[in-house]
Parts: sequence; structure tokens; C-alpha cells
Amino acid sequence: MAAASSCSASVGLLLAAHCALLLALAGAASAGGGVALSSAFYDASCPGAHDVVRRVIQDARVSDPRIPASLVRLHFHDCFVNGCDGSLLLDNDLPAIQTEKNVVANNNSARGFPVVDDIKAALENACPGIVSCADILALAAEISVELAGGPRWGVLLGRRDGTTTNVESANNLPSPFDPLNVLQEKFRNVNLDDTDLVALQGAHTFGKVQCQFTRENCTAGQPEGALENLDEATPNLFDNKYYGNLLEGRAQLPSDQVMLSGPAAAATTAPIVHRFAGNQQDFFRNFAASMMKMGNISPLTGSDGEIRRNCRRVNGKGY
Repeated sequence: MAAASSCSASVGLLLAAHCALLLALAGAASAGGGVALSSAFYDASCPGAHDVVRRVIQDARVSDPRIPASLVRLHFHDCFVNGCDGSLLLDNDLPAIQTEKNVVANNNSARGFPVVDDIKAALENACPGIVSCADILALAAEISVELAGGPRWGVLLGRRDGTTTNVESANNLPSPFDPLNVLQEKFRNVNLDDTDLVALQGAHTFGKVQCQFTRENCTAGQPEGALENLDEATPNLFDNKYYGNLLEGRAQLPSDQVMLSGPAAAATTAPIVHRFAGNQQDFFRNFAASMMKMGNISPLTGSDGEIRRNCRRVNGKGY
């Protein structure tokens, strides 16, 4: 099994728990009748894929320090709708394709699409028709976290791209204003538990948010689109200070603070917040594991879907 060989080759870099999860995810995919994702998927067909993605992101973040956080968010918003199939990247092609980019959770908020285009163009130059847009989002998320000082993990690859969107599901993405019970339900619906919820919300340790979505809302004279740092202490670093902000009641988003203040928080999410606030390595381990679980939500593999030549268009459209 490719996943097993990847684990044995990476003992110096990956924790045992990480490897165990990798094997469990690969086994689950096989047991479900699909083709298992593998960290070695492109080793023969596009061995430089990781380096290509990394180089484009490094170049992009020089002029836009927000890009790493934005790319992580794209992967999250893709996987929660139709599974991790790159559907978020599709532009309008009516009547067949109605873009997910215009729903409330994404409109004027989800960003980084030109960087994804640049990554795709570089990969098409290096190994045409090989790397899917869905896998680009998964790779970009891991590389972005690592470049910002966060954990590394062996990204499982082999997803193919969807040819449809799901606007109804995109309209039900986790919201900054969701109470805890609603957040927990939305995560459970994609087989993610409370630990995954608290860990993945930790991605708010870097990046920015429009003031209209914050707990304080916008100050007098501040336009709704004005940007605030999600973590005022270390806004461009991936660390565990986000959880310290929660303990001090200083989370920017209502949906973050409810993990301590929600009616069921004391028995569910609050102990995990305290744990991550006190141990950055524990947070890093769990964040990596949860990102791998999230990346395994209903991937298209084998002969399903396609490998888009342009991440914004289904093949055969717009050429």
C-alpha cells in the first residue's frame, strides 16, 4: 500500500499518530469501494508537484501575506460542499454551472483564486493533465500552513475534479454567526467530531476577516469590508495563540468564542480549547490529523470526475 510505504519512509518527520491516521484513511477509502488516496500518488507522474505548488505560493505571499490563510480557507470551503472536488473553483457557466463563489459565505470573502490559477498553469507546464484542481487545494493548504510556521503532514492525493457545483450546500457552510450546536451538526454531517471542529477553527490563528463578521462589528465610520486581523498578536503566524485569545474572551468571530461560551461547551469543546491553548504541539498534531480527515470527505477517484485543464471550467468549456 502506497500510504504504508510513505509512513515508513517518513518516520523522522511524522508522528506515529499521524501515520496511523494516514493508514486508517487509506484503508477506509479502500473498504468503501473507492480508490484510496495516497501521499505517493504523483511520485511517478509528476514528482515535482509539491515543489511547484510551494514555489508559486512563496512568490505570491511576498506581495500578499494573507494568501496562505486564504488558500487554507479555499480547501475548507471546497471540502464542506460536495466533498473535496474543486467545485468551489468553477466560475459561472450558465445554465449548466452556477458558481459557489457568489453564496454569502464566499462572496467578496473567499479569495486566492488567481494564485490557484497560477499553480495550475505551472503544473500544466510541468506535467500536463496530471494534477487535479482538488489536489492543488489540498497541497496548497498544507504548504501554506507550513510556510506560516505550522505543522507539516503527508497530504493524501489522487482526487479528481467534479463537473458540477452545489449552491444549496454552499449556502449551508459554517457561518461566523452559527451557535455551537449548529456548528457541531455541520461538522458531524461530514464525519468530523468536536476535536476536529476545535482544531480546524484554529486556522483562524492567521489571516484577516471583514469587520462586519466580528463580534465587535465595525467601529463608527468603518466600512463593512474593512479588514481586521483574526489574531491580533501574531496575525501572519500559524501558532496556538488563537486559543489563548478565546480563553481571554478576545476571539474575533462569534463562532469561535461559542466554543467556550455555548450551552454545551463545558462538556464538549471547552476542554479541547484549554488543551490546545496550553500545548501548541498537541494543537499541531490534531490540526494535521483533522486536515487529513477533512481532505478525505467524499473525494472523486479512479474514473470519476476529470482532471480539469482550467480550474475555473469543466473540460470542453471555455477553450
